[in-house]
Amino acid sequence: MSADDTDHDDPEDTDDVRDRIEQEADRAVEQFDEGIVDLLAWVLDTETRARIYVHLRQQPESTSEEIAEGTGLYPSTVREALAALTEEEVVTRQKRESDGAGNNPYEYSAISPSDLVNTIVGDIQSELNTVFNLDDHIGGETTLEPDDEPVTISVEDANDDADASEDTGSDEGGSEDENDDADV
Repeated sequence: MSADDTDHDDPEDTDDVRDRIEQEADRAVEQFDEGIVDLLAWVLDTETRARIYVHLRQQPESTSEEIAEGTGLYPSTVREALAALTEEEVVTRQKRESDGAGNNPYEYSAISPSDLVNTIVGDIQSELNTVFNLDDHIGGETTLEPDDEPVTISVEDANDDADASEDTGSDEGGSEDENDDADV
Protein backbone atom coordinates (compact mmCIF):
# COMPACT_ATOMS: atom_id res chain seq x y z
CA MET A 1 0.00 0.00 0.00
CA SER A 2 1.46 3.36 -1.00
CA ALA A 3 1.36 6.63 0.91
CA ASP A 4 -1.18 7.94 -1.64
CA ASP A 5 -3.62 5.15 -0.75
CA THR A 6 -3.60 6.03 2.92
CA ASP A 7 -4.27 9.74 2.18
CA HIS A 8 -7.66 8.88 0.65
CA ASP A 9 -8.72 7.03 3.77
CA ASP A 10 -7.93 10.00 6.01
CA PRO A 11 -11.12 11.22 7.76
CA GLU A 12 -9.93 14.82 7.47
CA ASP A 13 -9.84 14.53 3.66
CA THR A 14 -13.36 13.10 3.68
CA ASP A 15 -14.55 15.99 5.86
CA ASP A 16 -12.87 18.52 3.53
CA VAL A 17 -14.56 16.98 0.48
CA ARG A 18 -17.90 16.92 2.27
CA ASP A 19 -17.49 20.57 3.30
CA ARG A 20 -16.64 21.59 -0.28
CA ILE A 21 -19.66 19.71 -1.65
CA GLU A 22 -21.94 21.36 0.93
CA GLN A 23 -20.52 24.80 0.10
CA GLU A 24 -21.07 24.23 -3.63
CA ALA A 25 -24.62 23.01 -2.97
CA ASP A 26 -25.32 26.07 -0.82
CA ARG A 27 -23.92 28.34 -3.55
CA ALA A 28 -26.08 26.66 -6.21
CA VAL A 29 -29.21 27.08 -4.09
CA GLU A 30 -28.33 30.73 -3.41
CA GLN A 31 -27.82 31.39 -7.13
CA PHE A 32 -31.14 29.72 -7.91
CA ASP A 33 -32.87 31.81 -5.23
CA GLU A 34 -31.26 34.98 -6.61
CA GLY A 35 -32.55 34.11 -10.09
CA ILE A 36 -36.06 33.67 -8.72
CA VAL A 37 -35.79 36.94 -6.79
CA ASP A 38 -34.63 38.75 -9.95
CA LEU A 39 -37.58 37.41 -11.92
CA LEU A 40 -40.04 38.26 -9.16
CA ALA A 41 -38.51 41.73 -8.80
CA TRP A 42 -39.60 42.34 -12.39
CA VAL A 43 -43.12 41.11 -11.58
CA LEU A 44 -43.45 42.79 -8.17
CA ASP A 45 -41.53 46.01 -8.98
CA THR A 46 -38.73 45.74 -6.38
CA GLU A 47 -36.25 43.23 -5.02
CA THR A 48 -37.52 43.96 -1.49
CA ARG A 49 -41.06 42.94 -2.41
CA ALA A 50 -39.73 39.86 -4.24
CA ARG A 51 -37.71 38.74 -1.20
CA ILE A 52 -40.75 39.15 1.02
CA TYR A 53 -42.92 37.16 -1.44
CA VAL A 54 -40.38 34.30 -1.59
CA HIS A 55 -40.07 34.25 2.20
CA LEU A 56 -43.86 34.10 2.59
CA ARG A 57 -44.15 31.25 0.08
CA GLN A 58 -41.55 29.36 2.13
CA GLN A 59 -42.85 30.45 5.55
CA PRO A 60 -46.57 31.32 5.35
CA GLU A 61 -48.23 32.99 8.31
CA SER A 62 -45.10 34.94 9.28
CA THR A 63 -45.19 38.21 11.21
CA SER A 64 -43.42 41.28 9.87
CA GLU A 65 -40.73 40.71 12.51
CA GLU A 66 -40.20 37.12 11.34
CA ILE A 67 -40.06 38.30 7.71
CA ALA A 68 -37.47 40.96 8.55
CA GLU A 69 -35.35 38.37 10.36
CA GLY A 70 -35.73 35.79 7.55
CA THR A 71 -34.93 38.21 4.72
CA GLY A 72 -32.36 40.43 6.41
CA LEU A 73 -34.41 43.52 5.55
CA TYR A 74 -35.05 46.37 7.96
CA PRO A 75 -38.32 45.96 9.89
CA SER A 76 -39.60 49.38 8.73
CA THR A 77 -38.88 48.43 5.10
CA VAL A 78 -40.74 45.14 5.54
CA ARG A 79 -43.77 46.84 7.11
CA GLU A 80 -43.94 49.41 4.30
CA ALA A 81 -43.67 46.75 1.59
CA LEU A 82 -46.22 44.51 3.34
CA ALA A 83 -48.72 47.38 3.46
CA ALA A 84 -48.39 47.87 -0.32
CA LEU A 85 -48.47 44.14 -1.10
CA THR A 86 -51.54 43.72 1.10
CA GLU A 87 -53.29 46.62 -0.62
CA GLU A 88 -52.49 45.05 -4.00
CA GLU A 89 -53.83 41.71 -2.71
CA VAL A 90 -50.53 39.90 -3.35
CA VAL A 91 -50.29 39.22 0.38
CA THR A 92 -53.06 38.42 2.85
CA ARG A 93 -52.98 39.17 6.55
CA GLN A 94 -54.83 38.06 9.62
CA LYS A 95 -54.40 38.44 13.37
CA ARG A 96 -52.31 35.70 14.95
CA GLU A 97 -54.26 33.65 17.45
CA SER A 98 -52.89 33.80 20.97
CA ASP A 99 -54.04 32.34 24.27
CA GLY A 100 -52.49 35.11 26.32
CA ALA A 101 -53.48 38.72 26.77
CA GLY A 102 -51.74 41.42 24.82
CA ASN A 103 -51.22 42.54 21.29
CA ASN A 104 -51.62 39.82 18.66
CA PRO A 105 -49.46 40.67 15.64
CA TYR A 106 -50.61 40.25 12.07
CA GLU A 107 -49.36 37.21 10.21
CA TYR A 108 -48.94 37.35 6.46
CA SER A 109 -49.17 34.82 3.63
CA ALA A 110 -48.49 35.26 -0.09
CA ILE A 111 -50.94 34.32 -2.82
CA SER A 112 -50.02 31.37 -5.04
CA PRO A 113 -47.70 31.95 -7.99
CA SER A 114 -50.54 31.19 -10.42
CA ASP A 115 -52.72 33.83 -8.75
CA LEU A 116 -49.79 36.26 -8.89
CA VAL A 117 -49.43 35.68 -12.63
CA ASN A 118 -53.16 36.22 -13.12
CA THR A 119 -52.95 39.60 -11.39
CA ILE A 120 -50.42 40.92 -13.92
CA VAL A 121 -51.66 39.29 -17.12
CA GLY A 122 -54.19 42.05 -17.86
CA ASP A 123 -51.56 44.78 -17.61
CA ILE A 124 -49.11 42.92 -19.82
CA GLN A 125 -51.81 42.10 -22.36
CA SER A 126 -52.82 45.76 -22.57
CA GLU A 127 -49.22 46.88 -23.12
CA LEU A 128 -48.65 44.22 -25.78
CA ASN A 129 -51.81 45.32 -27.59
CA THR A 130 -50.56 48.91 -27.56
CA VAL A 131 -47.30 47.79 -29.20
CA PHE A 132 -49.18 45.54 -31.65
CA ASN A 133 -51.34 48.50 -32.73
CA LEU A 134 -48.48 51.02 -32.73
CA ASP A 135 -48.78 51.83 -36.43
CA ASP A 136 -52.45 52.75 -35.98
CA HIS A 137 -51.55 55.06 -33.09
CA ILE A 138 -48.65 56.70 -34.94
CA GLY A 139 -50.39 57.15 -38.29
CA GLY A 140 -53.52 58.50 -36.70
CA GLU A 141 -55.55 56.13 -38.86
CA THR A 142 -57.29 53.48 -36.84
CA THR A 143 -58.15 50.36 -38.77
CA LEU A 144 -59.18 48.42 -35.68
CA GLU A 145 -62.28 48.69 -33.59
CA PRO A 146 -61.72 50.42 -30.21
CA ASP A 147 -62.26 47.16 -28.28
CA ASP A 148 -60.22 45.01 -30.68
CA GLU A 149 -57.35 43.37 -28.82
CA PRO A 150 -55.43 41.03 -31.12
CA VAL A 151 -53.15 39.79 -28.31
CA THR A 152 -54.80 37.65 -25.69
CA ILE A 153 -53.04 35.89 -22.86
CA SER A 154 -54.64 33.04 -21.01
CA VAL A 155 -53.20 31.40 -17.93
CA GLU A 156 -54.13 27.97 -16.71
CA ASP A 157 -53.17 26.52 -13.37
CA ALA A 158 -51.72 23.00 -13.42
CA ASN A 159 -54.89 21.89 -11.60
CA ASP A 160 -56.96 23.29 -14.48
CA ASP A 161 -55.28 20.80 -16.85
CA ALA A 162 -56.63 17.90 -14.82
CA ASP A 163 -60.08 19.48 -14.80
CA ALA A 164 -59.93 20.08 -18.57
CA SER A 165 -59.15 16.44 -19.30
CA GLU A 166 -62.30 15.47 -17.42
CA ASP A 167 -64.36 18.02 -19.35
CA THR A 168 -66.80 16.62 -21.90
CA GLY A 169 -65.61 19.13 -24.48
CA SER A 170 -68.34 21.72 -24.06
CA ASP A 171 -67.05 25.26 -23.97
CA GLU A 172 -69.34 27.37 -21.83
CA GLY A 173 -67.42 30.58 -22.53
CA GLY A 174 -68.28 30.75 -26.24
CA SER A 175 -65.77 30.21 -29.01
CA GLU A 176 -62.39 28.91 -27.98
CA ASP A 177 -60.36 31.65 -29.68
CA GLU A 178 -62.23 34.73 -30.73
CA ASN A 179 -59.03 36.60 -31.61
CA ASP A 180 -56.82 34.27 -33.63
CA ASP A 181 -54.54 37.10 -34.81
CA ALA A 182 -51.96 36.67 -32.03
CA ASP A 183 -52.88 34.25 -29.32
CA VAL A 184 -50.10 34.16 -26.74
